[in-house]
Amino acid sequence: MTIRIAIIGYGKIARTEHAPAIAAHPGFELVGVVSPSGAADADVPVYPNLTALLAAMPGGLDAVAICTPPRLRRALAAQAVDAGLAVLLEKPPAATLGELEALVAMARAAGTCLFAAWHSQYAPAVAPAAALLKGERLASLAIDWREDVTKWHPGQEWIWEPDGFGVFDTGVNALSIVTAILPERLEVEAATLAIPEGRQAPIAASLRFAGPDRSAAFDWRERGEEAWVIRLTTASGRAIAIEGGGARLVVDGAEQPLGPFAEYRAIYARFAELVPARALAVDSEPMRLLADTALIARRVAVPAHG
Repeated sequence: MTIRIAIIGYGKIARTEHAPAIAAHPGFELVGVVSPSGAADADVPVYPNLTALLAAMPGGLDAVAICTPPRLRRALAAQAVDAGLAVLLEKPPAATLGELEALVAMARAAGTCLFAAWHSQYAPAVAPAAALLKGERLASLAIDWREDVTKWHPGQEWIWEPDGFGVFDTGVNALSIVTAILPERLEVEAATLAIPEGRQAPIAASLRFAGPDRSAAFDWRERGEEAWVIRLTTASGRAIAIEGGGARLVVDGAEQPLGPFAEYRAIYARFAELVPARALAVDSEPMRLLADTALIARRVAVPAHG
């Protein structure tokens, strides 16, 4: 079975990650792109909106990958589910936890596939780390997630809006990894958000989780090399570090052999399994952690950054 798929929202990640991963998988065929501003570099028909795409392809489409900013995803996913299509949601899958829960209920009622594709969960270090932690008790956790927003989100003003997630656009990658690997559920106990002048979303954040020695720090003001590191220890004394956003796994000081860093190819391999089964695969825990953070965080103003 060939899955005929369209990409909705043709920005940087859609171009550099989704389109190549679709092209590399023999089970998919990219048949269209939705981009209101056009997409001259797409090798398939381009439509201004999902309604136009559906009208042009009656019976010729099986699935969509929604890669728009988060606030737009719920309405688009609902329209796709109503049309009987399988839906892949780029991270974060919705603007709120309530929106995500509503989409899950809609897809379940319609019997269609819904996949929240947390790409960092498909990094090569994640599954081995989860296996190592199975049956263990957590002794400490430290997330250090820093990058330069001007490098990774140049000119993207939507990220600073109330529904743009700010630094959590990258920080949620770390949270999606820990929800996938930890043997216990995290609870946010305290948080501080640094909000730049004239902005609505945080440029940095610090979180403290319930339990001893469990924290996370996210910062978009890094001018040097990126730091995407999760370090933890277990009650049995094992030290585990996930580095490079999941590209490397270090256990008790020794780097472990891993496969290639091919998150999006792994995502589409998983989607190819889910589509014919009309299955749901939605991890809402990263969104819960963000929602809990927003409820209790202390907010501090910091100078504008650009």
